[in-house]
Amino acid sequence: MSRTGAIHEVRRTRAGRRTGDGGRGREPFRIYARLTAVSGIVFAGLFITALVLVRQAPGVAAPDRVYTAFYTVGRGNVLVTAGLYIVPFAGIAYLWHMSATRMLIEALPGSTSELPRWLQLASGVLFVCMLFAGTAAVGAVALLTVFSTTPLPSPEVARTLTAAGYGMVFVFGVRAAGMYMITTTTLIRRRALLPRPLAVVSHLGAAFLLLSTTFHPATLLVFPGWVLLLSVVLLVHAARPPRPSAAHFPLPDQRTSHEHDDRP
Repeated sequence: MSRTGAIHEVRRTRAGRRTGDGGRGREPFRIYARLTAVSGIVFAGLFITALVLVRQAPGVAAPDRVYTAFYTVGRGNVLVTAGLYIVPFAGIAYLWHMSATRMLIEALPGSTSELPRWLQLASGVLFVCMLFAGTAAVGAVALLTVFSTTPLPSPEVARTLTAAGYGMVFVFGVRAAGMYMITTTTLIRRRALLPRPLAVVSHLGAAFLLLSTTFHPATLLVFPGWVLLLSVVLLVHAARPPRPSAAHFPLPDQRTSHEHDDRP
């Protein structure tokens, strides 16, 4: 075989390895897509469950008598404590989802940009940190009622902790989630994995999170809802049969059929 033929053979082998010749190269994509989807579905389920339980605690605007009744004679503090123990598992599932998403993106050919990649990672980690710290502050007094016999703090202290937790989650965590949605949508769209209408929905949801000023718990459902939607889309992509070789993504260094490399 001539050197020119050997060069073209190497390029065909590389293209088949990355784009799925005969369905073999598509298998890593299916694995990453399913891992991303399953971890995203688990995160959404755990996050919503934890939100419902932690939300049993009185809000910032609740009067003193509501705080006193809840933490002295009420039983909702047990539910809040249970929600606190679910939050770490939701965060772990989200870290799996974020890591699998990054692996999926990097496994596919397409234009790369370091800025969205690092912003995606930073915003995802920041979201988890704010989620952990914020829910810990909201459920701090409930945790005392379950595991401590010391006198409970006054309603003013409980309200202050709740306000601090709300600030971490609704002000900082929600913005980090919005930035993660923008960067992830940008990276996935470059790999042709997300239809244009869903990309528009993703950007609208991200804009809502970035500009939102409400403490209503429904605001926190936007992000897990988007993760669930993305997971369903990836499951559909993973279930599709392999495309014929003519539909494969081209590699950046592939040349057309009439170009030859006759250099010595």
